[in-house]
Amino acid sequence: MEARLLLGFSLLWLFGHYVQAQQASQAQSQSQTLSLNTARGRLSLSQSQSSSLSFSDPQNILLMFDRIAEPLFVPKGIENRIVFNLPTEYLPSRYQPIASDLADRWGGPSNKIEIDVRSITLPDLSFPMSLGRKENFSPFIPHHRRMAGRLVETFMGMRTYEDFLSLSIYCRDRINPYMYAYALSIAIIHRPDTRNIPLPPLSEVFPDKFMDSSIFGQARQEANVVGEGNRLPIVIPRDYTASDLEPEHRVAYFREDIGVNLFHWQWHLYYPFSGLPALVNKNRRGELFYYLHQQITARYNFERLSNKLSRVRRLLNWREPVEEGYFPKLDNIVSSRVWPPRHSFANLRDVNRELDQIKFDILDLERWRDRFYEAIHGGSVVNVRKEIVDLTETEGIDILGNMMEASSLSINANLYGDLHNLGHVMMGFCHDPDARHLETFGVVADPATSMRDPIFYRWHAFVDGVFQAHKSVLPRYSVQQLSFDGIRVTGVEVATQNLPNIPSNEFVTYWQQNDIDLSRGLDFAPRGPVFVRFTHLQHAPFVTRITVDNTGGPRIGTVRIFMAPKFDERGLPMLLRDQRTLFIEIDKFFVQLNSGRNVIQRRSDESSVTIPFERTFRNLTGVGSSPVEQQYTYCGCGWPQHMLIPKGQPEGFPVEFFVMVSDGSQDRVEQPDPDVGCRAAHSYCGLHNRLYPDRRNMGYPFDRLPRDGVNTLREFLTPNMATIDVRIRHIETVVAPQPGNRPGIPPNFG
Repeated sequence: MEARLLLGFSLLWLFGHYVQAQQASQAQSQSQTLSLNTARGRLSLSQSQSSSLSFSDPQNILLMFDRIAEPLFVPKGIENRIVFNLPTEYLPSRYQPIASDLADRWGGPSNKIEIDVRSITLPDLSFPMSLGRKENFSPFIPHHRRMAGRLVETFMGMRTYEDFLSLSIYCRDRINPYMYAYALSIAIIHRPDTRNIPLPPLSEVFPDKFMDSSIFGQARQEANVVGEGNRLPIVIPRDYTASDLEPEHRVAYFREDIGVNLFHWQWHLYYPFSGLPALVNKNRRGELFYYLHQQITARYNFERLSNKLSRVRRLLNWREPVEEGYFPKLDNIVSSRVWPPRHSFANLRDVNRELDQIKFDILDLERWRDRFYEAIHGGSVVNVRKEIVDLTETEGIDILGNMMEASSLSINANLYGDLHNLGHVMMGFCHDPDARHLETFGVVADPATSMRDPIFYRWHAFVDGVFQAHKSVLPRYSVQQLSFDGIRVTGVEVATQNLPNIPSNEFVTYWQQNDIDLSRGLDFAPRGPVFVRFTHLQHAPFVTRITVDNTGGPRIGTVRIFMAPKFDERGLPMLLRDQRTLFIEIDKFFVQLNSGRNVIQRRSDESSVTIPFERTFRNLTGVGSSPVEQQYTYCGCGWPQHMLIPKGQPEGFPVEFFVMVSDGSQDRVEQPDPDVGCRAAHSYCGLHNRLYPDRRNMGYPFDRLPRDGVNTLREFLTPNMATIDVRIRHIETVVAPQPGNRPGIPPNFG
């Protein structure tokens, strides 16, 4: 005992710590022993009932997301049992002089699980560390993007998982938390040794980005005052950002949906702006950027028409006031500041913010916009070597998409600029463009929150208008390009499940409540689940039945299912040239067609567009999850299943439901099957580290203007297509949370 204490005094003196009297230490040693690791200068508290966890355990990396603003020496995990034994040099400088006191205070429970952290030779991290811990972060801002890109490259450069984990531990309490979570998520998704590890949903890591700020005070009160077994969910009201005096609030349920915003964040993790070529240069990346945001705009317009609003207006004139205001009612937990609002009729202005290292004028955006249109109507772009590159039928949209988002794949960033990203920045800083009030950006300048703001959709209506200008100059699809010889679709029916009194060809939507556990994002509060209850749109599950006659031999077909509003905001039938941009993709899949009659059935939860409901609203951290839950977490991003069908109207919203069977031999991309345990939603996200599984242009057959003489959808049809009239009926009822946050059905309806 005396030898150990002498050693302890010696080491503590070296670190400049004050050690209590020998008598107090001996009294404490009856239940616990102070152990000092001399090899690394590690200070930890070892207790008789503790156990150890291998440093190489892949799940350890997920603990980096647990209460991300709390230092890592604070016990982690659902039960607060996991303790990281940190080398002293891994502690932030603020805590290194008081390492022994930290060990005494944060040693963990008697049944703790210890992880001995391995130190490594650290790379230069001065650049990503230059962003303050209390600052906000956005990859839309070029300076932030460069810092995050450097951090991602550093994470990806670690040769082993152990080195990657050790570096992640070192960076966790030194790097800006938002940038750290962004860069670490990208690295986990793309590293071969971690890409199958489930990422926690950002709503659990940073709940401040997704829900009403007023609930966090209530949540801390609940956690501090009420024991775990007696805590009640804190209900988030459906109408907390505006009242019905604001017409745009009618579609707030879509804009502020947690699953929708999580999806947008997740997509940008799979398709980062910059960094290592292997991370950015993915198959048809630019086209995916176009198609994803075209579909988001179409879905938003679907919701607007369901709520008797006109289609969203493109943000064309950047020098006139923006009519739509937005007050997000969000807190920034890391910096303890609120997200700034934008009042109605705000002016967009030139941006000059020295600390953010960003300066540009509205004139710059106008110049880049004009160059886009000049390139589109000229049919070619100019690359950095001043060579002419044609905008072809197949490659043109991919080139334009990479130019518009201004990723590192842009063919000539100096000439065509950073139009999309800086547009978000211009709108996000319109309240304080020169930083005279020291305000941060608004929600529209953060991929995790931008879809909450009405101006997001006006901006992307403009962006999609640029892409549609390119699509309008392409040759129209001929009857031969649309047909599939010998194949005829003879019947289509949609049947709602679990609601027997609902007639065929009618969808049903309603409201459902679900709970989210805030405990992993509720920093510096007692442990244990703290739930918030929110309300979101839901639809009854349905089955699509398709009858296909095949007069030839066995073959492979591609079933493509879309739907669009039948009437415009005036109640008039739509012309196809306008309606085609409102078609939302519902599903796409390959099918074996035998000779004769084929009856195909497809469930709504099999959609190629969506991820399963469980992957949006269940415990996705992998810590304490069952294998059944974990299988939902790592197959890629996808549109949330509960938002597959637009809201509709109580009397039934009229919709045209379209089915096409195209030639699978021309559509299919030959590549090995993925080695994952669940179905990936590839329509909007592609397949991770693989080719997009459809050779056709995304959005085919509605991605181009209809052929001459075709004015309506009925005139557009070829024998391998069919369309039926369906209705979306909305029930103004709320279904209570189901066990395990599973989908529910309205009781006694029909």
